This record gives sequence, C-alpha cells and structure tokens, in this order.
Amino acid sequence: MKEFGVIGLGRIGGGLALQALGKGYRVVGLDVVGASDELRTAGLVVAGGQEDLVAALDSPRVVFLYIHAGPPVDVELDRLSELLAPGDIVLDGGNSYWGDSKVRAARLAEHGIRLLDLGTSGGLPGARNGACFMAGGEPDAYRVVEPILADLAVPGGLVYCGPSGAGHFVKLVHNGIEFGMLQAIGEGLDLLEKYPDDLPITAVLGCWRNGSVVRSWLVDLLHEAMQKPPSLDEVPGYIEDTGEVNWLIEDALHMEVPVPVIAQSVMQLFASRDDRRAWARAIAMMRHGFGGHPYGPHEGIRAERRTSRVGLRDGD
Repeated sequence: MKEFGVIGLGRIGGGLALQALGKGYRVVGLDVVGASDELRTAGLVVAGGQEDLVAALDSPRVVFLYIHAGPPVDVELDRLSELLAPGDIVLDGGNSYWGDSKVRAARLAEHGIRLLDLGTSGGLPGARNGACFMAGGEPDAYRVVEPILADLAVPGGLVYCGPSGAGHFVKLVHNGIEFGMLQAIGEGLDLLEKYPDDLPITAVLGCWRNGSVVRSWLVDLLHEAMQKPPSLDEVPGYIEDTGEVNWLIEDALHMEVPVPVIAQSVMQLFASRDDRRAWARAIAMMRHGFGGHPYGPHEGIRAERRTSRVGLRDGD
C-alpha cells in the first residue's frame, strides 16, 4: 500500500507528506488553512473535507492525524468514525495524553475502526527526512502500517511499544527526558557565561560536538544557534510549552516513581517566565531549533496547554 491520508498539514504533518511524496507515495491531505504551494507542487491530492479524503483512499484506508491534542482530536475522530469503514486505520501522531488514546481506541473499535497512537519525534528535520516513531495499538493494525512507518522513519527509528496508549506514553516519557537534557545544557551554558574570564563559548560547544560524552543533537542545535541571529542576549528568557510533561509528573506521582530531574526541569521552565537568565534563553534557542517553537509568550500555545488533555480546561 503506497498511499495514505493526512489531516493536519502543518510543520510535522506537512513535512511527512512531502517526504512520502518524494518516495513515490500517493498522499491525500486536508488542513483547515489549505495546503502549501510546496505540497501542491510535490503532488499532494488536496481534499476539500473529510468526505473527500475518505473517498479518495482505497480500503483499508490509512489516515494520519497531526493536529493539536485535546478536543480537536475528538472532533476529527467522531467525524471519521461516521465516514470510515471497518478495518480502516487512524494514526494519532500528535502529543495526545496516553489515557485519552486508550479511551479513543475503544470508542473507535465499536465502529470496527482501529486507532494507533503514534508518538513522533525528530522535529521538523525528522518529518522531512526521517522521523522517529513510537507506536501503540492493536498488533494487527500496526503490521498493516509498519511498511509505511518504516519508509518515513530514520533507520532504527521505529518501535512498536504495545497496546493502545503505549506509544503516546513512551513519547511522553521521551519528552520528559528531553526537558531534563535541555535544562542541564542550559545550566551548563549559564556556568560558562559566569566564568570570571571570557570563554570562547561557541568554540567550546563546537568542541563538545566532536567526541565528548555530552555530544548530542541538542548541543548541535545550540552551537548552530549561537552563530546566527538572534544572539543569546536578544532571545527572550520566557520558555513556552504545551504542557505535556506536566501530565508525566502527575503520572509519576500515581505510579510512585521518583522523577526529580524531570519535575525540577518543569519547575525551572515555569521560573523562566519571570526571568532572563542565560539558561532559559539557551533552552529557548534549542527548542526553536528542533521544533520551531516560538521565542517568548504565545497565546495559541498557552491555549493548547490549557485544553490538550481531555477533562482539563481553564480554571480546572
């Protein structure tokens, strides 16, 4: 099967669609703001609505969702459950809460539709050139889409994690680890900045990229960001996020698993919103590099943080 549909043609969904089109896939896409000229030129079949997207795909249909977590996912799934046929497969590639994914999978199963929760990492470069996927759901459904995911993943970057919810849980843990790593690198840069004599910090980061124990994509991103505008002094210290790692800390409390580094990294993220220390600006630069996250406050992301987990709303 060399075709699939994508609902949500933003940075990740659009990047995966472009990657697939370049590998000979037929991709049918849908987005509330339409498709970019780049996607259209690459051969994307643009759907006018869910009905068009479903009608344009052969059974068993495979549809990826790359939309904001929370109520928007339920809206799309409820509509798709009326249009898709038994045996069709939907993959939720966004950062949905794993508990919500289990409930949604059970709800779609009543219609014979199979839902896979697909943690997706690698940022914008990964979507375009080879992502990292963490899948959860029915094994039989996974086996159907495994060839597609293998084509879109970086070599070695695909794992089946287990039943419904497992993929999104693994991605949530991944995001918690990411927060801890970002915090440690940011604090290290802060120490370099405070050394009594001037250090060649950019050169130090470049050195660390080559053979050091702490070499990583995050260090690569910080080194690259330090060599172009905006400068570290110009980047706002306010670190924006959509709040998923908050859920992980709550899960850890229920599981009675100590996660002090991850929890403290979230506390420090909150602290950044009233501070301009170098570590906060460094983290903002790295997050902008791998995910295009904005510098400074962003009202749309704040709203997503308040609504992206089912049952959580402003004031709860």
